[in-house]
Formats: sequence, structure tokens, C-alpha cells
Amino acid sequence: MRHSAIWILSFIVAGAVVASAQEAPIAYVPTDGVTVSGSLSVENGKASIGNNGTITAGDSTAEVKLARGGELKVCTSTKVSLSRDTSIPAADAGLMIALDRGALEASYTPGNYSDVLLTPDLRILISGPGTADLKIRVNDKGDTCLDNHGANAPYVTVTSQFEGGVYRVQANQRVMFEGGSLEKVVDNEPEPCGCPVPTPPVEVASTAAPATTKAEAANPFPLAQSEGLAKAPAAPVTPETPVGTTHAEVEAPITYDAKATPNPQTPDAAGKPPVNASTSAAAPVIPAKKKQGGFFHAIGHFFAKAFGGD
Repeated sequence: MRHSAIWILSFIVAGAVVASAQEAPIAYVPTDGVTVSGSLSVENGKASIGNNGTITAGDSTAEVKLARGGELKVCTSTKVSLSRDTSIPAADAGLMIALDRGALEASYTPGNYSDVLLTPDLRILISGPGTADLKIRVNDKGDTCLDNHGANAPYVTVTSQFEGGVYRVQANQRVMFEGGSLEKVVDNEPEPCGCPVPTPPVEVASTAAPATTKAEAANPFPLAQSEGLAKAPAAPVTPETPVGTTHAEVEAPITYDAKATPNPQTPDAAGKPPVNASTSAAAPVIPAKKKQGGFFHAIGHFFAKAFGGD
């Protein structure tokens, strides 16, 4: 009986240890401007993510603190899913990150077990030793930009979910997998892979045009907008040209040449039109009548008289 009680007590303690390991959070994220779901608890404006959770950033980057140390930056409009292997203690368990579209930055030290970053086309393995300073961006076409930054970068290998082969991303190397394929690799990608650089707000009420930087002049359609990571700037509600300022001036002289316009009643009275049409006689003076119809009506009435109308 005594041995049975000891066995039952040992079973309860072991179960409590396993439950505690499973309930230990893997990450923390502020809930302001962020949508969080999954196994989590929320307290004082901060969500504690348990064994799994999904984080969707809003109009700004979401700062995710990892319980084991380090952080993830979920860029604006990006959705990321986090999970871990519950059979391994939380301090040593590898992290699984799923990214469908958008951008992510990871800064942490890999644990004893490799971390896995999944996209719709690729499986990216992040292994120690080293310190991760990893940036990744995936667009709707599957183009995947990966930056393994730092001289002490971890061991990063990429395999395809559908194709064979493996590609190792070296330290301080930035690559682009076009269409998520290992067969179409740009090994010196010039564009950044992480979160877009925030732009200063533009004063809507100001009539002065905002200063254009060299980067904006070279790339009038920013990468963040083309990848869906930032909203296009709103159209100005005030006119770019101040009220009362002339937009454009056009001079359109109206001339009349009696010789070039025969009289319908005496077609032989007028001679041939002169070669130089710029020299023209002055228009006959027509007695002014009562104003009606405005400026364009007066011009029409003038031509009607000139061509013999009533």
C-alpha cells in the first residue's frame, strides 16, 4: 500500500513537471495594434504565447520577446505563427516559425536544437553556433529574400518543399530565391530583406511639397508599398498650387483676313489668299449690342457676322 502511494505521488509530480513545461510561454508580445490568437493569456496589455500562437502586425512593426532570449520583429501587415516541440523543455526546444507573406527580422542565439522557418515554398534551418541576425521577406509571387547578417552568423541551410537540393546561406550573404525556387537564386540581392524603413509623416495642411530624398528620386515606388508592407501615401486634400496662383498662361490670338474669306454673295470679289497668312487686316468694327450669353457667345456672334450670318 505504501509503495502504491509513493508511485501515485511520483506520477502526480512528474505530470505536474510536464504540464509546467508545456504551459511555459515561448514568447511575449504587446497587444496594442496587434492581433494575437492561439494558446495564450493576456494581462496588462501583453500576451503570453504558450505552445503555439499566431501574431498579425497592424500598421506598425510588432516587437516579440522570446522567453529564451532575443526577439522577433514582425513587420507591418505580416502574419507569423510560432510553435515549439512540447516533448523538449522550453529552454532547449527548437522554435518553429511559419511565414506566409510579409517580412520578419530575428535576433537571438540559437539553442541546442535547430530552429525552423517555414514559407510556402522553402524550409529554412537555423543552427548554432553563432548569433542570428536574420531578415526575411516573402511576396505574393513567392520571391523570398533572405539576409544572414553578421560575421558570427549561424549555420543557415535552405531546402525546397517541392524540389530537391539544398542551399547554404553564408555569413553576411543576402540572397533572393525567385519564385521560392532553389534553381533561381540571386546570390547578391541589392534590396533589403527586413522591415521597411519608417518614413516621416507628411503634414497634410502644408501647401509646400515635401522634400524628396535621393532614395525616393531613384525609386519613386518604394519597395515596402510594392511588397504590401506599407500603405501608399494618401492623396493631398489641399491643392498643390495655392489659390489665386496662375497654373498656366496660353495666348491664342484671333485674327480675321477679309481676302482669305470670300463673301458668299460675291464669290469673285475676293482674291486668292495671301501666301503669308500672318499678315492680316484688322477686323471691321461692329456696333456693340446688349451683352448676352457671356464671352463665348460674343465670339460666336462675331464669327456669325464675319461670315455673313444674320
